[in-house]
Amino acid sequence: LKLGPGRAALAADRDGATFGFWEGQRLAWSVGQGNAPARLELRTRDAFEAAIFYAEVFDWASGEPGGCEVTYEHDQVVVHDGPYTVATLRGGAVESAPDPRVRPRWDVHFPVRDIEKVAAVAVAAGGTVTPVTTTADGEGHQAVVRDPDGGLFTVTST
Repeated sequence: LKLGPGRAALAADRDGATFGFWEGQRLAWSVGQGNAPARLELRTRDAFEAAIFYAEVFDWASGEPGGCEVTYEHDQVVVHDGPYTVATLRGGAVESAPDPRVRPRWDVHFPVRDIEKVAAVAVAAGGTVTPVTTTADGEGHQAVVRDPDGGLFTVTST
């Protein structure tokens, strides 16, 4: 995948959740739209405070063309781009996650067909995988994968 010329930066929010942004050529897909290969979720201590921070940084809910709509639904902040959910911000006891090393962070969820197969491949490649659990909506299963360098992501099957 070649993006072409551009600039990237990494930053952290007030609780330490890291995020990156890119200025330059964009991919043909957007998170939450069509066949996008991922969805984004922020697990943090205070979702409302985090939403204010990200709204200031990324100009969410500005009312400008290309802006997002931010709503509060079922104890979480949801960012919409038209009919698509771009991100979900969830607050609460992050320390009670299955992996005690997990702190406030953005989580990328990759949909997979066979979660057990993906978990086995991840372990064979030197990663670790948390036990498979039921998703919050009860409609699928998920597992958190830690790559050999410590990077975390979630695989989800429905």
